[in-house]
Amino acid sequence: MRLTILGGGGFRVPLVYGALLQDHAEGRVTHVVLHDLDAGRLSAVTRVLAEQAAGVPDAPEVTATTDLDEALTGADFVFSAIRVGGLKGRADDERVALAEGVLGQETVGAGGIAYGLRTVPVAEDIARRVARLAPEAWVINFTNPAGLVTEAMSRHLGDRVIGICDSPVGLGRRIARVLGANPKEAWIDYVGLNHLGWVRGLRVAGRDELPRLLADPDLLGSFEEGKLFGTDWLRSLGAIPNEYLHYYYFNREAVRAYQQAEKTRGAFLHDQQARFYAEMRNPDAPALRVWDDTRAEREATYMAENRETAGAGERDEDDLSGGYEKVALALMRAIARDERTTLILNVRNQHTLSVLDTDAVIEAPCLVDANGAHPVTVDPLPDHATGLVCAVKAVEREVLAAAESGSRATAVKAFALHPLVDSVNVARRLVDGYTAVHPGLAYLK
Repeated sequence: MRLTILGGGGFRVPLVYGALLQDHAEGRVTHVVLHDLDAGRLSAVTRVLAEQAAGVPDAPEVTATTDLDEALTGADFVFSAIRVGGLKGRADDERVALAEGVLGQETVGAGGIAYGLRTVPVAEDIARRVARLAPEAWVINFTNPAGLVTEAMSRHLGDRVIGICDSPVGLGRRIARVLGANPKEAWIDYVGLNHLGWVRGLRVAGRDELPRLLADPDLLGSFEEGKLFGTDWLRSLGAIPNEYLHYYYFNREAVRAYQQAEKTRGAFLHDQQARFYAEMRNPDAPALRVWDDTRAEREATYMAENRETAGAGERDEDDLSGGYEKVALALMRAIARDERTTLILNVRNQHTLSVLDTDAVIEAPCLVDANGAHPVTVDPLPDHATGLVCAVKAVEREVLAAAESGSRATAVKAFALHPLVDSVNVARRLVDGYTAVHPGLAYLK
């Protein structure tokens, strides 16, 4: 089976390849094609993969190319893991937003909108090429903002594009762990949009164990989300939010922490990865060891400003192992081998959330088989959550409309309607600021 990874020179690609190396079953991936616009980054990642594969007799073959059509032709699966504008673009997204006193995070608020505006046209071009060159391929979208980008691609690929995220998986795993349950045996009642969802229940052998967690302050405060949000707020909600909802529930504190930080997250990663790729230009550098050391630092500092604001302390060691590559591999296995499973994925709504139309991409538990991912019917969200989901989905639709029309006014509307942007004038200045630093937004007129 042939897997193409778009953004194949990206730092996290070795996580995917590492997962593939552990799969020795019939129907596994035997050929990985890396595509990237940067030949130097491709070379660096290819070196890491070669060291990972040392001593593995059936390791998937790896080839690399800067030709997109060549990479897509003949693919059975396509992982889209691109970053339009690179990490410098992410750092600029943060800087412009924070100067206006609003959040610049890459998937939430102003930063997410800016990232979406320059990513959607590229993602749609990729989707059209896949439909032409590899019409039977399944596209698994890693590219952020994952829900928005998946919805853009679904307009050309239908249900053959599926978005993934490791946040809901990690959240469910942590809840199960503190309850003494096996995550593989637990049903996680989770729904929302990407980076905007809530766990409303965790059932083991038909029994919902979440009320037991919410009733025990010591247990509730013992894991990441309990430390991040505080036990009183979680008990008030009666649910466990995705960690990214910290940006909504504690927005002023988060913005202030980011403004006071020595570096934003994007700037930190930009500098860190620049050092990694620079070191990889040394042919004698131990590629895998350098990559692994860099990855460990990256994971340990994830959402550091939010945890500092909440007094949550360091991340638990069990939460430093990534996870999205495992979701991707499980998804591929389920489709390619008809190994039926349940995964939380970003897919078209169909009739799962009645407040959204059938084509709206949501994040929800899905039954996966050879025919793809099928969202499971869930109970309605409470009113406050429904309001957030509908508001953010409306913003995503304005981003899609702006990308299609090239309308600057529609882009301003997208910013202005977001719950974390509190002024139309701020929205106008954000569009001015982002178009000034991002050549990829020159299409807005």
